Order: sequence, then structure tokens, then C-alpha cells
Amino acid sequence: METTKIKIPENIQITITGPIIKIKGPKGEIEKKLLNPHIEFKIENNELVIICTNKKIKKENKMFTNTYRAHIKNMINGVIEGYIYRLKVCSGHFPMTISIEKGYLLVKNFLGEKVPRKAKIIHGVDIKIEEEIITLNGIDKEKVGQMAGRIEQSTRITGRDKRVFQDGCYIIEKAGKIT
Repeated sequence: METTKIKIPENIQITITGPIIKIKGPKGEIEKKLLNPHIEFKIENNELVIICTNKKIKKENKMFTNTYRAHIKNMINGVIEGYIYRLKVCSGHFPMTISIEKGYLLVKNFLGEKVPRKAKIIHGVDIKIEEEIITLNGIDKEKVGQMAGRIEQSTRITGRDKRVFQDGCYIIEKAGKIT
């Protein structure tokens, strides 16, 4: 049996109901469904224990327990500190304008296009636009990262030379790491 332990910080509350794990902290609450028939979660001595009950496959058991450990650590870090992603708006010839309307982030005048490009805003992600920097804040690392990817993909250039046409929104900081 493969087991992994995660120490629970003092200001965090974890509740387990079957495959659903809820983590509550100073910045908010995250709920995630981690479903695997061979994985069980228990809280013992202020530690979250991930137990794999399948005795046959050892590599796969270790893989699943380590994956779930990483997900839970990201959730704990999110409710304590939160995650910040930053994107830089780069426009050469045509000045782009970024705005938020009706649940969408709109990129207007991208390469002189008349129709604005859209990126649907994910629930739980706060967006701040300051001149050339777009800042994304949230407690769920996956949602904040997905929103940053959506914005970057919405301004992707196809059919043109990327060395010449460098307009777009590019991720410059991911969860505290500068790219």
C-alpha cells in the first residue's frame, strides 16, 4: 500500500466527503473532486493521509498518490496565499485596447481587425487591467492558469510571420515565477 502524508497548516480546515475534498482558509474555499476507486483520504494527527488500497500495481499507485498530493498542496497554497498571473499587452502598429464586458475580456483593434477577439472569463478569477499589464488573481491555480492561457490564445497570430508580427498578450509571470 502506497501512503503519502501532507501536514495541514494551523489556519486551514479540510473536510472530506467521499472523493470530494473541501479546503477552507483565510482567502476562501476550494472544493475539488479527486475520484479514484483505489485512493482513500483520511485526517490523522493534523495530517492528511492519502492511501492507495490497490496492492497489485506499484508504479501506478505512486503516480496517483503523488498527483493527488500535488493537487492538494496547490489548493492549500491557494487558500493561504493565492495565485497571481501577469500578461503583457504588446502592440506594434495598431494600438490594442483591452476591456471587460458581460463576462468576456475583449481585445479590440488587434492587428487592425474590426471584430474584437474574446476570452470568456472563468468564475473565481479577478482581472485587473493597468495600461499594458493584465493581472489575474485567484485561489485556484488551475482556473487562473486556464484564464491566462485563454487570453494568450485569443491573441494568437496565424498565417503570418511571428518574427515580424509580434502583437498579442503574453504571459510574463506565472504564479510568482517570471517567464
